[in-house]
Amino acid sequence: MSRYLRALALLVFLGSCGGSGNFSAPRNLDDACSIARERPHYFRAFQAAERKYGVPVPTMMAMVYQESKFIGDIRPPHTYALGVIPIGRQSSALGYSQALDGTWREYQRDVGRSRAQRDDIRDATDFMGWYMTKTVEQTGVPLYDTRNQYLAYHDGRQGYLRGTWRSKGWLIRIASEVDSRAVMYDAQLRSCRRR
Repeated sequence: MSRYLRALALLVFLGSCGGSGNFSAPRNLDDACSIARERPHYFRAFQAAERKYGVPVPTMMAMVYQESKFIGDIRPPHTYALGVIPIGRQSSALGYSQALDGTWREYQRDVGRSRAQRDDIRDATDFMGWYMTKTVEQTGVPLYDTRNQYLAYHDGRQGYLRGTWRSKGWLIRIASEVDSRAVMYDAQLRSCRRR
């Protein structure tokens, strides 16, 4: 093999090991101002989705925190048969928004963005804005009602309408935590914008 081909193969291998981006979480997930300072492109993505869909930035930030802790390439854990044999993942959720394969494809078709990626914060926030406005249309849950928007996000709009969440005490608790985090993020963002 020529030196050129060996060097090219090494570059391709090293490039594939490096990944396509920094998918780690920001350092301080309890401070919206810190997230915005550390990852300004995240904050611009949230603002773009807010302008386009009207979904409040703190609501989306709280939902991304709950779904992925701001880790772009996160997936649900594997399930195991007999406790040791991996048989697949719990769901097809992926990325910042933890969008499922089918819902993501519906989004791509609906908005005409076939190249949108779940591990891209701009695409993920656009997806969330799209999904939440569809929730308003189909369920009547306002965009600023973080708790119920999260319940519809987690259980799906039809599941929300059927009330599947009512028998899930853990989900009701988490939805309240998402709502509290949105309130906290909102207060923080108001204070850091004044500085």
